[in-house]
Amino acid sequence: MPRPFRTLRRKLRLRARRQYLLARAIRRRRRLRPVQNRTRRIRPGDILLFMSMRNEKIRLPWFLDYYRRLGIRHFLVVDNGSTDGGREYLAEQPDVSVWLTHASYKDSRFGMDWMNWLLHRYGSGHWCLTVDPDEFLIYPHHDSRPLKALTDWLDASAIKSFSAMLLDMYPKGPLHERPYAEGSDPFRIADWFDPANYTISKNGEYWNLWIQGGPRGRVFFAEDPEQGPALNKIPLVRWEKGYAYVSSTHMLLPRSLNVVYDEDGGERASGCLLHAKFLSTFVAKAGEELTRRQHYSDSQEYVAYHQGLQENVDLWCEESRHYEDWRQLEDLGLISKGNWA
Repeated sequence: MPRPFRTLRRKLRLRARRQYLLARAIRRRRRLRPVQNRTRRIRPGDILLFMSMRNEKIRLPWFLDYYRRLGIRHFLVVDNGSTDGGREYLAEQPDVSVWLTHASYKDSRFGMDWMNWLLHRYGSGHWCLTVDPDEFLIYPHHDSRPLKALTDWLDASAIKSFSAMLLDMYPKGPLHERPYAEGSDPFRIADWFDPANYTISKNGEYWNLWIQGGPRGRVFFAEDPEQGPALNKIPLVRWEKGYAYVSSTHMLLPRSLNVVYDEDGGERASGCLLHAKFLSTFVAKAGEELTRRQHYSDSQEYVAYHQGLQENVDLWCEESRHYEDWRQLEDLGLISKGNWA
């Protein structure tokens, strides 16, 4: 088949896929029941945060404080049947809107149907950050410039999406030795990371980069690293109607949003999502998720975690690096200022 016809067929296939994802999200909106809807308070120019969660109350005070300081003006959260009081806690916050669903997380494409609907309904025209409760965005100058400074620069540069590699953080020693307390900074405990040990490739269909490795790759998936979780994320997008996440925040449609890298030898600005998964709370969380079997590939990732945690695993190794600041990550090539001086 001639190349122009193959290209046209691919474009039509991806357009159909995007329309399917949006239609699916719109249909599944009926499974969301508003607990507290304060979206009328959203103003033009507000940066919004979107999240789904279940039983994450212990993380919420620090999470909200962190992102408020960064410049998030409204949080839109889907609670998937929490039983720990987290939903009630969020409903009391003046800048949070909460929806409840008891529908299957797995059958909602691991929460992305819910996120795509809320992004479609409330995100258009806004910079939208979509993260999990254990993901904390950092970017060049984040310690001195608010998130709006970054999004203003992205707007001025006609850049519509911003990538952030997921950087797994962990303590030195077994997880249970340093208990995490509600409201505290998780990175006072999980303050180590892998400076290298990552693989990267390009997805020819969606054009996104695919990154794997880090401590989960070397500890939990050492025998089959290709089964390890993806670390590539595109969490920050200037959303418009018609956009849709395809798989978590790993990739979007239209696929031009996935081109967050420079193929001509330069660098584009990028950040990291510091991942506070590996705290003392993780053992109980992994057990719950293994029982529920609501995650990707029949929760095989959590099967690997459960097996490793039974051995009282320590993620730290001689090559681990103690976290200092974003400049350290820039020196290691894990984030980039690009043209943002």
